[in-house]
Amino acid sequence: MTLPLPPEVAFLPPEGPAPVRERALLPDVLRGIALLGILTVNMQDFAGYREWEQVGLDRTAQVLIDVFANGRFISIFAMLFGWGAYGLYRRHGPALFARRHLLLFALGTAHHIFLWHGDIIGLYAAIALGLPLVARLRVRGLLAVGGALGGWWLLKTLVAAWSSALTEQGHRLRFDGLPDLMFGLSYAQVMQTRLHNFSDEYLGGLIYNAPWIALLFCLGAAAARAEVLTRPERFGWLFRRLTVFALPLGLLLGAVLAFLNTRSDLTAGLLAIPVRMAGGLLSALGYVGVLGLLHNQGRLGHWRLFAASGRTALTNYLTQSLVMTTVFYPYTGAQWGRWGAADALGLALLVGLAQLPLSHWWLRWHARGPAEELLRRAVYGRLN
Repeated sequence: MTLPLPPEVAFLPPEGPAPVRERALLPDVLRGIALLGILTVNMQDFAGYREWEQVGLDRTAQVLIDVFANGRFISIFAMLFGWGAYGLYRRHGPALFARRHLLLFALGTAHHIFLWHGDIIGLYAAIALGLPLVARLRVRGLLAVGGALGGWWLLKTLVAAWSSALTEQGHRLRFDGLPDLMFGLSYAQVMQTRLHNFSDEYLGGLIYNAPWIALLFCLGAAAARAEVLTRPERFGWLFRRLTVFALPLGLLLGAVLAFLNTRSDLTAGLLAIPVRMAGGLLSALGYVGVLGLLHNQGRLGHWRLFAASGRTALTNYLTQSLVMTTVFYPYTGAQWGRWGAADALGLALLVGLAQLPLSHWWLRWHARGPAEELLRRAVYGRLN
């Protein structure tokens, strides 16, 4: 039996030579919203501030980020990546699937080395190469595999936090994860540092995060197989349950995360990891539920504006890195370490919202964003 596939199956539009069909609106809207939300969280790394040192208005901004954004939108982004990768594999087979994701891995690696050390493109692409191993599973099988991997990862991180609490390590200062950027460093010096730390920072992060990201990919693949995002009118019952049950639990864990991010000890930092990811996943599912219900009721309204940004997600993601490193890094604007959470959040919203009309304007004249177009040519070998 041939599995029916959604009309738009790629995270960063990879349609093949076949005629372009009408795009599903909901995935583009979710992707565009996720892109903005991710930027508000990434600003901590771009600007170089520590969560537990924020006070006053900066503390208020950090709480809002932790409750409503931290771990939430990155989860939506990852699920959509898995959704698109699964559909691409089922439509075009293993050869094109592998070529596209190897190219994305190369692009992500270059992004990490030459622009910003927080890249997720290469990380997602590398882990997605394992998706064909579960591509033949039905929805329940995908959920079972993803749940097993994600549950094991959560247990592992909780045990690490508990072990830290029982030892002297719990009293040590938590690792802030910020790049080692001292004012006055040249671009060449920063590149040298990234190359030196590449295996530990980039490849080590890939291995550590792989089980949890695989869970998110399996959820996205299950949504693609069931056509949740391309035929949302059939899943009102699911959207209601996600809104009523998953979202409140996710926001509650977001409040716990906000509390943990007021503390500087190692145990709080370790415990924040599973709290962030579990709460992020629950909130992400809740956000999907809310947007799904609004879509079905014809009440998306201004949320539709995010669709253009979602269609040009790769271009916008790379642009965000370019803008923020230009503002904050020592070899350009040299603002790193000088901003608090409130100012950084304001800049993120300004840049992210400005990308909405720019994306809409670009798509009036082009079928896809410039980075998407270059990737398409590299994958398919010719213009279509």
